[in-house]
Amino acid sequence: MAAEDNARNGWHASESAAVLEHLETHVDGLSRDAAAERLARHGPNRLRPPRRHGPFVRFLLQFHNVLIYVLIAAAVVTALLGHWVDTGVILGVVVINAVIGVLQEGKAERALDAIRDMLSPQATAIRDGRRITVPAEELVPGDVVVLQSGDKVPADLRLLRVRELRVDEAVLTGESVAVDKHADPVPADAVLGDRLNMAFSGTLVAYGQATGVVTATGDHTEIGRISSMLADVEKLTTPLLREIAVFGRWLAGAILVAAALTFLFGLAFRDYAWGEIFLAAVGLAVAAIPEGLPAIMTITLAIGVQRMAGRNAIIRKLPAVETLGSVTVICSDKTGTLTRNEMTVQAVATAEADYAVSGVGYAPEGAVERDGAPVDPEAEVVLAELLRVALLCNDAVVGRQEGDWRMEGDPTEGALMTLALKGGLDAAELHAEQPRTDAIPFESEHRFMATLHHDHHGAGVIYLKGAPERVLEMCSRQRTADGDVAIDPDHWRGVMDGLADRGQRVLALAARPADPGQQELAFEHVDEGLVLLGLVGIIDPPREEAIAAVRQCQEAGIRTKMITGDHALTARAIGRELGIGDGSRVLTGGDVEAMDDAALERAVAETDVFARASPEHKLRLVQALQASGERVAMTGDGVNDAPALKRADVGVAMGLKGTEVSKEASDMVLADDNFASIARAVEEGRTVYDNLRKALLFLLPTNGGQALVVIAAVLAGLLLPISPVQILWVNMVTAVTLGLALAFEPTEPGVMARPPRAPTEPILSGFLVWRVAFVSVLLVTATFGLFLFAHTDDAAMEYARTVAVNTLVVCQIFYLVSARFVRRPALAAGLMRGNPWVPGSIAAIVVLQLLFTYAPPLQLLFGSQALAFADWLRILGAGLAVFLLVELEKWLLTPERGGRAPEMASTTR
Repeated sequence: MAAEDNARNGWHASESAAVLEHLETHVDGLSRDAAAERLARHGPNRLRPPRRHGPFVRFLLQFHNVLIYVLIAAAVVTALLGHWVDTGVILGVVVINAVIGVLQEGKAERALDAIRDMLSPQATAIRDGRRITVPAEELVPGDVVVLQSGDKVPADLRLLRVRELRVDEAVLTGESVAVDKHADPVPADAVLGDRLNMAFSGTLVAYGQATGVVTATGDHTEIGRISSMLADVEKLTTPLLREIAVFGRWLAGAILVAAALTFLFGLAFRDYAWGEIFLAAVGLAVAAIPEGLPAIMTITLAIGVQRMAGRNAIIRKLPAVETLGSVTVICSDKTGTLTRNEMTVQAVATAEADYAVSGVGYAPEGAVERDGAPVDPEAEVVLAELLRVALLCNDAVVGRQEGDWRMEGDPTEGALMTLALKGGLDAAELHAEQPRTDAIPFESEHRFMATLHHDHHGAGVIYLKGAPERVLEMCSRQRTADGDVAIDPDHWRGVMDGLADRGQRVLALAARPADPGQQELAFEHVDEGLVLLGLVGIIDPPREEAIAAVRQCQEAGIRTKMITGDHALTARAIGRELGIGDGSRVLTGGDVEAMDDAALERAVAETDVFARASPEHKLRLVQALQASGERVAMTGDGVNDAPALKRADVGVAMGLKGTEVSKEASDMVLADDNFASIARAVEEGRTVYDNLRKALLFLLPTNGGQALVVIAAVLAGLLLPISPVQILWVNMVTAVTLGLALAFEPTEPGVMARPPRAPTEPILSGFLVWRVAFVSVLLVTATFGLFLFAHTDDAAMEYARTVAVNTLVVCQIFYLVSARFVRRPALAAGLMRGNPWVPGSIAAIVVLQLLFTYAPPLQLLFGSQALAFADWLRILGAGLAVFLLVELEKWLLTPERGGRAPEMASTTR
């Protein structure tokens, strides 16, 4: 493997002749026999599918979960009691959960299939000195391949001959614009995005032609290595599932211990028959198991999914809803997520003036400004000429399509065209006045484009734009308002450095008169004698909403880190505008590669901007953050992002410009490719977690109260105040009505003003455990007290149990109103405001309890009896007492009153 890595990393640093010699080939390609022999040796040029579990094994693995074990135990208990309907419902939940898990695994595996589908189906190769079309699968190392505009690169190639080649490598490197390629060697330590003499499998030829020799095929290509990384990446379980697993183990153990102790105590110290105390222990288990919890969890997460979808965040994996609320770091790609992915001219510099350009994107909305005030370009002669060059020495088209401004062509040229339109020029009119006669197209070798124009009087002019270093060499004079003067190279280099330091791509624009009668444009016509008009600074600007979202995340205690394939200067400048990082520190992919894991963990804690990052770098950065205890959301749109997306706690893919590979590897897809949607999704994630905690805080005292009723009865040597079948009734009706209402609670005020919860924080903090215990005691006191009051003789047992059941349910109704606001007084917050499901669920359970009490079929099934009006008054009084005591407890433990509830300060209201 080391030898293969050394060979792969050496192609870009070697001369073309050395590469051909090493691969035992030549520019006329391989012979057919040699190609066939190599195909047998290296195998076809395709990505091998990974080994996978069969559907039955994958289905069985879904049951390996503590929460599932608790549910199966509940099903066994209900079966022992003969309640087959309840058993069927619980087992149905278990099976549905398993089916969903299998389907989600299948979606994740399709990420690998999507990568394989990205490979080119055919290629143009040279064999036996002739150009032929072959299936891409038959390419072998040493084949010479011909590329032209529109081709998908079929394998990793070392370029041999290049003519104006630009390759879109965004899916592999994240580079925002097509990359100019050449055939010269580059340094051995060049990162992937700087290997300008290589063309990589799966990337797209945007412009030009080239020939190259195949250096790697199949799994040995860069895209193949990403596929292997994706298959090997371990996907972490979500915080919620980890916490629920711990909670499930704790709950299962506590239930078994309590049931066993109750059984032994009743058998040893009370006069219970063996069968009677066994049923009491079974009743205790039924009471303590929150059968409705999985359904409420699923519904709460599903409601979060629905809310997020309305805010442009499409959730692919249900637990990711809650995980979003716990993230401490968001690692974001730059292009299209934090920025608009629309190149924009932001600065223009002439010899005598500096201009700012307002407006972003390709819509010509904005103005050229000087000292903060718009200028009339026609009154600024040098600026007016520069704008004409920007429009005429240009092949891009900017216009309205379906109501939106669209650009066709090179993004840089699109930015220049938009600049000219902002300056008030009319493209059609100017092309008619000065039609193009000839042109020298842009090529990476000479780094400029020039055009020849004539007006209708025969006067000709040459316009030129290009890399500023190259254009400075071609200019002897510079244009001022008073005429042309000798050029000042030092001045222009200072301007170039200033624009580059702001992360802007710099272009120079120049002109010169054409010779009389000149109809053709050749290199000798532009080698000298040009007049420099000025420089423009172009950048892909940050989204305004992304700047606000980054600030909001910072206020919420979430750090934003930008990881991009772009250059360090650009990354630093964009980070500075977004408020990411300290404006100076940037780590490149080369820096990351030179660090061991310990050094990288220290570096990621101090650095927020990373440039020239390759797939391995992104994956290592995510792993380093997770090793430091962070919960990481990672955004991306390319194949290069897929391994890091899969590894992150929440992988976020782009919906508009993202590849299918990135979408399949992700947990969430942004419908609008906007970082601000992530911040909104985090807000929804925190709401979901709050509501899950509220549901737990409501359900557990219900189960705890019922369990304590059984324990209290056994300790007192009495019959159970509530029978096992009545316990199931209470669990069922309160979960599907009262408990479910909490899933619809609105977002807390100030939810994004608090820090993320600590990764080690349990789902039930110490304060919440106290609240569960406190309310459980209140419920058992009220229920047991009214049961004893009503139970005057053996004949009244069914009546007393009806009183106990209704007392328990009514107390839960009053507690529900209080539980909506964990720390704030319910009266001050508004008892029923903000969630219409609360009064609706209360009305529903009132109807159910009246049926339970008065409907003859339910009386026969559950052993209930009709109650007198006086008992209803006592029951309502018990419920009101529970409400008031819980509100008093809130008041006493509110920090402002001197109480202590620190665990809740960051998580609930």
